[in-house]
Amino acid sequence: MESLFFGPSSAPLYGVYCQARPDRERSEGIVFCYPFGQEYMRAHRPIRQLALNLADMGYHVLRFDYRGSGDSAGNMDGLEAGNWKDDVKLAIEELRDIAAIRKISVIALRLGGLMATLAACEYTQISRLVLWDPVTSGDAYVERLKQGLPQLPIETAKSNFIDTEQTIHVNGFSMPVKFQQSLQSLALAPLDIRPITSVLQLVSHESRDYMALKEAWSGHRNFSYQLHPAPHDWGYVDNVGSILFPQPIMTAIKSWFFES
Repeated sequence: MESLFFGPSSAPLYGVYCQARPDRERSEGIVFCYPFGQEYMRAHRPIRQLALNLADMGYHVLRFDYRGSGDSAGNMDGLEAGNWKDDVKLAIEELRDIAAIRKISVIALRLGGLMATLAACEYTQISRLVLWDPVTSGDAYVERLKQGLPQLPIETAKSNFIDTEQTIHVNGFSMPVKFQQSLQSLALAPLDIRPITSVLQLVSHESRDYMALKEAWSGHRNFSYQLHPAPHDWGYVDNVGSILFPQPIMTAIKSWFFES
């Protein structure tokens, strides 16, 4: 593994590159798109493990942090969802340059799925797209983040609240109102996925949102849907730092790339 910074010098993005195993090299890369907040924390180990497994299968792999998150520069003040969509494009170009390859696929989890699909529909260089438990509606996602949060002054010691500027503070992560507003007009179902060679909606549980997305996209010959029951409470927080390791989902992703 190699840690690196890339993108604009004024706001570099942090990434981790895993080189493809030389004797199995497939001349294809995979970019991982993380979710937001506590979901990012709980997804870190399975995504890291998947990246290592896929590199061993012969894929060049890059996982990265969006601007204002993780180890990338800045914070979320002033950011919009479009900035994160553009970061997906930057990551794709970076992996192409590092590995000297053209074919790139994307694996995206939760909010990362919405960002990656937006990028893929504009940026026709993405070959395959895996949407793992994707956020299907930005508006519904923001409302779920707000659900049950009290309106409190920013000075309070509480960790879960909405402050006087309407910034959401949940489980140690903050989402400013500008970013919230930029998400609220976004949804997966209306997007045209035909430019993408292959799209897999991979879910750990059935829900009304997932079934609606499946119905909206089922007419596209490049779309497939798989249900693999696994732990999926990405927002759960406890005092001992436990994580999710959804083996059925991870096995399904590896199989999909191995067989294609």
